[in-house]
Amino acid sequence: MATATLDRGMVERIVRDVVLSKLLPTNGQPKASGSELVVSISARHVHLTDEHVEILFGKGHKLTPMKPLYQDGFYAAEESVMVVGPRRRMLPSVRILGPTRPHSQVELAFTDGISLGIDLPVRASGKIQGSPGCVLVGPKGVVELKEGVIRAERHVHMNMEHAAHYGVKNGDRMNLRIESTCSLILEDLLVRADKTSKLEVHLDTDEGNAADLDHATKVELLVQKKCACEH
Repeated sequence: MATATLDRGMVERIVRDVVLSKLLPTNGQPKASGSELVVSISARHVHLTDEHVEILFGKGHKLTPMKPLYQDGFYAAEESVMVVGPRRRMLPSVRILGPTRPHSQVELAFTDGISLGIDLPVRASGKIQGSPGCVLVGPKGVVELKEGVIRAERHVHMNMEHAAHYGVKNGDRMNLRIESTCSLILEDLLVRADKTSKLEVHLDTDEGNAADLDHATKVELLVQKKCACEH
């Protein structure tokens, strides 16, 4: 069972890499005009505080970068933990992403929540107040999270130049159209705009599979139409 779960995670990362290789320009950077868009599957993962890293992996331990993520400064770590839900249901090996954060957080897809017996709320990353908890098990210790287990809502990272190109601002909502064997439109992506981010949509595993993202031939961000009616 543990091997099957781990293999699935590896497949998800391979699929993401294939999609990136198809959608990225040759220099690996989005065009400033906003015409190049990367859509990534954000597989289940864990963010940890420095304190929790030491509890789980030993005093003085620091996360070991394994692979850089598309956004500069972020990486998949060598370390992983077991995530345990109610009635001892578990995911045996969930990857940690770095760098460390002020609050620990577990991001899962709905199907992961069903496997663990956790009713996942859909939240923006970092908005964990009142969310369910779980137990994290590492090679050196155990951490019980009172809250922090969420399904991260789909979102799009972009810099201010991209935001100007689309006519949106941080906190707005956009739609994403995916052309594939299972073409669909995903609505209400949260816009996360800052000065440095590359243009990238994050979907979870369920959403990526529903759209058959690894066979996508075109992806397109759509600005939501605003109602011109007077209230």
